[in-house]
Amino acid sequence: MGVPRSCSVEELRTLFLFEKLDENQLNWLCEHGTVEAFEPGQVYAEGDAAQWFYVLLEGTVVLSRRVGADDVEVARTSQVGVYSGAFQAYLGDRVQQIYRNSLSVTVPSRFFVVSAELFSTLMHEWFPMAVHLLEGLFFGTQIQQQIVGGRERLLALGALSAGLTHELNNPAGAALRAASALREGVVGARADLNAIAAHGERAPSLETLVSVLDRATEAAAQGKASALGLGPLAISDREDAMADWLDDRGVEDGWQLAPTFVQAGLEADDLERITGGMDGVLPAVLSWLARTLETEGLTAEIEEATHRVSALVGAAKQYSQLDRASQQEVDVHELLDSTVTMLAGKIPPDVRVVKDYGADLPKVPAYPAELNQVWTNLIDNAVAAMADGGTLTISTSLDRDQLVVEFQDTGPGVPDEIKGRIFEPFFTTKPVGKGTGLGLDISWRIVVSRHHGDLSVESVPGDTRFRVRLPVRWNDQSGSTS
Repeated sequence: MGVPRSCSVEELRTLFLFEKLDENQLNWLCEHGTVEAFEPGQVYAEGDAAQWFYVLLEGTVVLSRRVGADDVEVARTSQVGVYSGAFQAYLGDRVQQIYRNSLSVTVPSRFFVVSAELFSTLMHEWFPMAVHLLEGLFFGTQIQQQIVGGRERLLALGALSAGLTHELNNPAGAALRAASALREGVVGARADLNAIAAHGERAPSLETLVSVLDRATEAAAQGKASALGLGPLAISDREDAMADWLDDRGVEDGWQLAPTFVQAGLEADDLERITGGMDGVLPAVLSWLARTLETEGLTAEIEEATHRVSALVGAAKQYSQLDRASQQEVDVHELLDSTVTMLAGKIPPDVRVVKDYGADLPKVPAYPAELNQVWTNLIDNAVAAMADGGTLTISTSLDRDQLVVEFQDTGPGVPDEIKGRIFEPFFTTKPVGKGTGLGLDISWRIVVSRHHGDLSVESVPGDTRFRVRLPVRWNDQSGSTS
């Protein structure tokens, strides 16, 4: 506490906070409160038990909040009558009674000081109706935030589920189609082997057929490499030439086999070289070869589709963090990648996503599921801002002892008149029914309160940047250790 000074009713009467009080109430304040002087320095610290209510009588005060290892100034004023400290004492044990910020003075200053207990008594006895209204406002806002926040999470989860289902449907559908075609191909290949065997002594041996397949596979690999730049017309010409060659050698429905050989990278000259000397049994051998090559292609297609499904499931697992401890050392790039994957269905084709990740960034202590929610909100906002298309750039870097994640979009920007309000709860610029106004508020509380970091915005038309700063270490003052 500071140095006690005498209390003046006349001085209290000049303060906007007490100007409507009567003489008895002012005398009661002077009897139960004190006037105290403070030299430049800290008056109280954020997180300490809130025991006193302070009203500035003279001097300059600075309010600050702890962000990582730094104290960030949030307000500075010399206005007589401003107050801070235990101003929520009237709520009692229903809320944690701690100082929500740190208070310092930069010049010798005087305060009118009253204990939290007496301030609570004063409020309940003098202003019972106001206390009820304030309690309703305080707890009502909290309940609204919880309900609307929960609803927003459910809506986000529904959108993500729809996006994930859409993304899973593509490779799953491809695998299903390939599996069906593969079954038909295997049945057809068995029939072709039957037809080959029917030629008796003229039928090539199994060793010869395997040799034909090996040579065809080798030629196909070389053919694919040389055909990478071919356009649709060139491919169509190759298929026509292949179909003519097959027809000349008595292969029925050669036009159906031609695309398979061309897609495998083979040309008529390749087949001429590989199957020379098989005149009588050639149609059956070529049909078997086409089906076998197609089977290998379908197998590769199924493998690629299942890899895609596995990657999506892995991204969903990483995003939801279902099997992880709540707080851990995390790779921010893994979290960002999983979030972008989960949101792929919500990002329109005219929005390009660019990743500019810094190299060799350290892992940071975090609650990964909560950080994924922050990434989701910031990406969703950026995409919504670029209704006519644009570029979203996600970049990471290291700035001394903080890891910086930046989301830059090319939308119209945030107007200066609302830039200071966008992190307020329930504030939104979206049309009614399109947003709750809690996304950025939730993100700010996750980054600042839960991760001891900072969330800020810089914006001009065509260049809006939401910047998240996360400490590489949590110091002892944050209540956690790295």
